[in-house]
Amino acid sequence: MTDAVSENPPASENPSASEGPSAAHALAEPVERVGPGWTSALALANGAIWVGWYGPLQILLALQAEDFAPGSGMSKETMLAWVTGAGAVVSLLATPLFGALSDRTTSRWGRRTPWIVAGAVGGALSLLLLAGAGGLWTMVIGWSLVQLTLNASWAAVTAAVPDRVPRLQRGSVGGWLGAAQILGVVGGTGLATLAGGVGAGYAACAVFTLAGMLPYVVFHRDLRLPAAARPVWSWRGFLSGFWLSPRRYPDFGWAWLTRFLVNLSNSIGLLYLLYYLRDRVRYPDPEQGVLILTAVNAVMLLSTVVVAGVWSDRVGRRKPFVYWSGVVMAVAAGTIAAWPTWPGTIVASALLGLGFGVFASVDFALMTDVLPKAVDRGKDLGVINVANSLPQVAAPVVAAPIVAYLGGYRALYLVAAVIGLAGAVFVGRIRGVE
Repeated sequence: MTDAVSENPPASENPSASEGPSAAHALAEPVERVGPGWTSALALANGAIWVGWYGPLQILLALQAEDFAPGSGMSKETMLAWVTGAGAVVSLLATPLFGALSDRTTSRWGRRTPWIVAGAVGGALSLLLLAGAGGLWTMVIGWSLVQLTLNASWAAVTAAVPDRVPRLQRGSVGGWLGAAQILGVVGGTGLATLAGGVGAGYAACAVFTLAGMLPYVVFHRDLRLPAAARPVWSWRGFLSGFWLSPRRYPDFGWAWLTRFLVNLSNSIGLLYLLYYLRDRVRYPDPEQGVLILTAVNAVMLLSTVVVAGVWSDRVGRRKPFVYWSGVVMAVAAGTIAAWPTWPGTIVASALLGLGFGVFASVDFALMTDVLPKAVDRGKDLGVINVANSLPQVAAPVVAAPIVAYLGGYRALYLVAAVIGLAGAVFVGRIRGVE
């Protein structure tokens, strides 16, 4: 493990719940357990961000690409890949950047809250802008702005966990955040499907994204960072801080690689799900099919995400949970490859939900356990969250040629299974966590 605790103020100086957050303790290792009100408000904020992401990703961007592709000289798959790939590049840069900026923020409202608010407002406006897109380039600009702004909120929301939650409560808190995440995916997909059109779908997602932030921002004070504790500014130091050497921090490096590979497997499978149902399974209503599969996935995920996090906290172990969740998700991808029918897709969606529920809660707790320094929590979590964003860039690069030239959807899902299994195996290389 790292020596993060030794670099913090003494944990015994943490304020009690009655005293509230104090600037003097922003960098302390938390010891006071957070209550259900704080957890539920943060989970709602997290779910609202995922509504803003997955309403477009699951339904709206695909429908727009289908409308704009004729006459553009490219297929709907290629247009969608360009749009999601550009947004993922923005996400790749935005998450660690805004995490680092929130680490240095000394606002009276705390380190994280100003970025949560600014990101939610910007995200809602960007979704409304995307609703008026008229072609490829306006889609690229609109989706890139959505990624930029919502990642500012997400970087701050995730950094609030190691700020406030003691280590042996992070599995359960991560479980509730994971539950909110999948409910956000379902909610975004449902709003996009049922709103009554592309423009109405974007408007509904924008309203929910903004409203979901309010309980946390209004009712829960953030930890303040004293100006004296803010690192001395230099461009060289700021930019060099985004590189964390795997040689110096090997646990951090292996944890990052594990998350990247599992998310790459998941991204490859989800990217063309709408087209897979339409073109391979021949499902009569593919938009409704995506919604049904998302609901099946959500039910199974919710059955494991909180339970796995609580169980992990109680036994004090993380790696076995992450390993077996990765294996189950690899089996899900393999099921789609071997059984390309509507029943096979439902079974695979259920397996994916079971595995990802465990992964979402326990792997998040594992990530917070390998952070090198308290002063850089937001930035380092942002670097880890690149492992969520980078697969969105890599997935179209991997998936498009496989679907077009190298075996189609069966080969695509076999590749996804192999990548996910590799991610599960590499978690064993993390030495500093049980």
